This record gives sequence, structure tokens and C-alpha cells, in this order.
Amino acid sequence: MSTTPQRILVAEDNAALSRVLQFTLTKAGYEVLQAPDGNVAWDLAQEQHIDLVLTDQQMPMMTGTELCSRLRSSERYADTPVVLLTAKGLEMELPHLCKELGISATFAKPFSPSQVLATVQEILGKKIGSAN
Repeated sequence: MSTTPQRILVAEDNAALSRVLQFTLTKAGYEVLQAPDGNVAWDLAQEQHIDLVLTDQQMPMMTGTELCSRLRSSERYADTPVVLLTAKGLEMELPHLCKELGISATFAKPFSPSQVLATVQEILGKKIGSAN
């Protein structure tokens, strides 16, 4: 019996960080879609089924919180988990944003990709493969 891997959308304009996240998540058994900005992320979400969104806050075209707000206004993604990555953690009202936009978790940059993976696995409720 074959199961389809859970699909994660990584919206991150830093190409190196996006590749690290893709490598980490793919190695753990997830399917990863990458978007270099919020508009591309939104378009991908319209074309594909997404199980979780990992988004940077500061991206060109549309910020992570704008993307999250748009996802929340869509019936299809109203309850999809979102993890927010930010270099501006101390400047943002993260608890307020998390409550207002239903953000599942936040990570201040720099962060450990293995910690992001552990959080993704916890949120999705399924550990696939190994992070070794």
C-alpha cells in the first residue's frame, strides 16, 4: 500500500535557506514545493493541495503574514497549518499574529532546520522516515 507524501509549501526568498529546508524536509519523506515570493506561493497553493505552509515573513511581492491572511480567507486553506520564519521576531507582535492568523509556530532566524523539521512533524502528526 503506497501513500502519498504530505506536501509542504516553502515560501522563502533566500535561495540557500530554501534549499536547506527542501533538503531537510525531502529527506524526512515530505514532498516540497518552493516559492521565491508570496505571489508564487499563492499561485502554487491554488494549483496544488498543500498540507502545511512554511513561509518567510519578509518576501518580495507579498509578505508571509499577507500570504497567511489570504490562505485563511480561502475555504480550502482556512485550517492549513502555517509556520512563520522571520528575522524580525523581536520587532513583531508574534503572539498576537499567531492568534489572529492561526499561525501554528514561529521561528526566528537563524534557526535549526532539524528543529523546524521536528515542529513540522509534530504539527502534521506523522513522523516519516528519519532525520539522520
